[in-house]
Amino acid sequence: MPDTTEARLAELEIKLSFAEDLLETLNETVAAQQSQMALLHDELRAVYQHMQQMAQGEKLNLNLRDELPPHY
Repeated sequence: MPDTTEARLAELEIKLSFAEDLLETLNETVAAQQSQMALLHDELRAVYQHMQQMAQGEKLNLNLRDELPPHY
């Protein structure tokens, strides 16, 4: 019976090791995605500000809710 307990313990340790590795990989992926989302957010804000500046210069109405999509 001690062999069975040791085998089960070893199997649990292996599973825990794989779970910890998976968790670390997932954490790295989430951190990278968060950084990428922050960069994209900043770029989108810059594009929006540029569009607002263009609209003010040309006196355009940039209310996107009033515009129809191209397929209409």
